[in-house]
Amino acid sequence: MSENNVSTLPTRVALERAQEALTRPGGALEDLGLDVEAIEAMSAEDVLRWSLRRFGRRIALSTAFGPEGMVLIDMLSRIDPTARIFTIDTQRLPTETYSLMDRVRDQYGATFEVYYPRPDNVDKLTTQYGFTPFYKSVGLRKLCCNVRKVEPLRRALADLDAWITAIRRDQVSTRAGAGKVEIDDKHGGIVKVNPLADWSSEQVWAYIRTHDVPYNELHDRGYPSIGCASCTRAVAPGDDPRSGRWWWEADRQGAECGIHTAPNWQV
Repeated sequence: MSENNVSTLPTRVALERAQEALTRPGGALEDLGLDVEAIEAMSAEDVLRWSLRRFGRRIALSTAFGPEGMVLIDMLSRIDPTARIFTIDTQRLPTETYSLMDRVRDQYGATFEVYYPRPDNVDKLTTQYGFTPFYKSVGLRKLCCNVRKVEPLRRALADLDAWITAIRRDQVSTRAGAGKVEIDDKHGGIVKVNPLADWSSEQVWAYIRTHDVPYNELHDRGYPSIGCASCTRAVAPGDDPRSGRWWWEADRQGAECGIHTAPNWQV
């Protein structure tokens, strides 16, 4: 386990952003019971332990069952098997992702809350724009993400004071300043906990191998980042791991589905 607990020093921008966010009205450091520097120095497991003690049943892990999410599921199973976990089923996920969800249930005895897009929203989307609108324009792709991911997330977070995510700073430019704990202004000012913020992909996979953590079989077929089946494809070795997401868009720099940026995309 020790090889996975070696933390790199937090980037200055991450520390400054976290410090600024946590000292705003309604997000004071004393209210959280710990200072940013102390949290940044914690291992991922200790960040999880602290967050569960602090928020109890008012915090949950959000996972799409990627490698990072599987690491956190495994850690939670060792720390508190009753910890809340939720996922968003866009109803367009690869079969392999659903198979992994069943494996998680079987291996960990885990239960997780599943949120789906509202049927009336999907009906309006497909009636007006067709079944594959995301290929037609960036705007329509974002609208589809809003209907299938962002809106269900808002409902998932409605009864929470904090949520746990699997983001890492080196995944995409929009996540480079993520702190291990921060105030999430994008979702009503609740607390956002990112235990793996300072981990590398190598650390993630080392943990998976060491602890025999199940993972999506698509990763062995050249899919480093997996979203909806229609919006994900394999990438060549050495390519940007996220280049298989929304690959048809001309400008993918910093492209996101909206889960962590919480837009209200309209077309």
